[in-house]
Parts: sequence; structure tokens; C-alpha cells
Amino acid sequence: MKEENVILVNENDEPIGLMPKLEAHEKALLHRAFSVFVLNEKNEIMLQQRAHHKYHSPLLWTNTCCSHQREGETNVQAGTRRLFEEMGFTTGLKELFSFIYKAPFDNGLTEHELDHVMIGYYNDEPKINADEVESWKWMAIDDVKTDMERNPDVYTVWFKIIFDEFYHYLEDHKV
Repeated sequence: MKEENVILVNENDEPIGLMPKLEAHEKALLHRAFSVFVLNEKNEIMLQQRAHHKYHSPLLWTNTCCSHQREGETNVQAGTRRLFEEMGFTTGLKELFSFIYKAPFDNGLTEHELDHVMIGYYNDEPKINADEVESWKWMAIDDVKTDMERNPDVYTVWFKIIFDEFYHYLEDHKV
């Protein structure tokens, strides 16, 4: 299978080139990414546990899905595609905000992403793709916050950043 390219961007989210995903993470180059948060009618977040064989952050809990846009895709198109690929369902997505973060990993790779955060609503169970997702659960926003304070090592870096910086934004974004 051919490795996916990521879209390299400047700090204004203007594309400046394409690069294989692994190479971009090895070189810590800024690239476009997205994070999808799906909430249900109880205002719980659908969390996913990353598959055990992922090359970074295996078995860590994170937002509903995340990945990288493909060339020519809008953020919402990319989020919709990946939500179906990882969690087996689609729902309407709305862009909330974007931010830049840089996080090195123990394996020598670095996430340096301009991350577009999107939200959607869904009340059923997903049909997870076991190649991508180990497990999933619904969790109340306040419970995530408390658990993250008690057990920070079970969550992905980007999820902790989004949650720490934008917790109230998510909390206030009710159906």
C-alpha cells in the first residue's frame, strides 16, 4: 500500500508542498491535520482507543477520530471520510477552530500539526475498524476532564492539548 502524503503548510495554513506522512513526522515539518469530536444527545464524547499496532500513541485514548487531509479535500470532507474509515458511520461535521502544536514522541517522530477541530453529533454505536481502533466508549465531558487529570498517560498528546485549551468551548457547544 502506498504511503499517504500530508499537506505541508505555513502558519497561515497555506499549502507549501506534499510529503510522505512518515517523512513529515521524522522531520517535524508543519502539516495540516484534523481532529473530529462526536458528541451524543447526553453531551458525551465518543472516545476511541488507538489500535495496538499504531506507530505512535498505540492504545491511548483520544477524540473520535483524527488524521490528515488529502490534497484537494476540504477539512469537512476529510473528517467525514476518516470518520467512516475508522468508526464506520457518517454524520454532519462543523469546523470549530484550528491551532498549531508540536509534540515529540519517544520513537523519534514528532507531530507538528495545524489541527482543524470539528464537531458532529451521533447517538448510535460505531462499527469500528480494528486496523485503526482498539476500542471505543462514550464519556461525559466532565468525566474526561477528571480522568485526564488522574491518568494523563492514557490519552494522546493532541487530545490533552485540545481538551486543556478548549474544554469550555466543547462544554458550551451543546446540541
